[in-house]
Amino acid sequence: MACLTGAGISAESGIATFRESRGLWNQVPVEEVATPQAFARDPLRVWQFYDARRKQVATCAPNPGHLALARLEEGLGERFTLITQNVDGLHQLAGNRNVLEIHGSLWRLRCTGCGEERDDRTVSLEPLPPICECGRMLRPSVVWFGEVLPEHAFQPAIEAAESASVFLVVGTSAVVEPAASLARVAAYQGAALWEVNPEITPLTPLCERSWQSPAGPVMDEVVDLILDDFK
Repeated sequence: MACLTGAGISAESGIATFRESRGLWNQVPVEEVATPQAFARDPLRVWQFYDARRKQVATCAPNPGHLALARLEEGLGERFTLITQNVDGLHQLAGNRNVLEIHGSLWRLRCTGCGEERDDRTVSLEPLPPICECGRMLRPSVVWFGEVLPEHAFQPAIEAAESASVFLVVGTSAVVEPAASLARVAAYQGAALWEVNPEITPLTPLCERSWQSPAGPVMDEVVDLILDDFK
């Protein structure tokens, strides 16, 4: 089986979504600090935004929804694939090991020159912008508006969706493409769609089961049902 998670599950850990913050950072639209063009124009301002995000995320911990998904992976092993749109690393902190981060990670840096990537959980990074050993600037290894998803993560996500018998969607509005298309791919291939989300989404009418709730209060129930089905 496979699971796609979105910003809603992390919101329960206190991580503000773009929608909740009205898409603004220091009175600046987030789109103006989350594009390749913004980075080329003013890399320091972009890095100040991401450094602030790293500081905020570093104060947050996995919630019961994250922990339930870690338990699901423990129970299913290689039969389970976790796909996330989130860049905060909370699934890994909860205990998940096989995580496809299709929008990248706040905790990974990529050189704009040599292309080398490295993980770095330092809070705060100094200096800003950070510099690679090759002398070129590092950038956050996240997917900015207008960029394509990393093939090394998205192609396995498509394959997981195509082969899943159950596809679980947790905490996502199901409107951000191409991630939202994964559930439709799974449904087209015959998977049962299950959804956990406080609000009705475009996927809800396609779902075999739907919990209109935040993840934390119901995910243990959902995981128990899945583990029973896969015995």
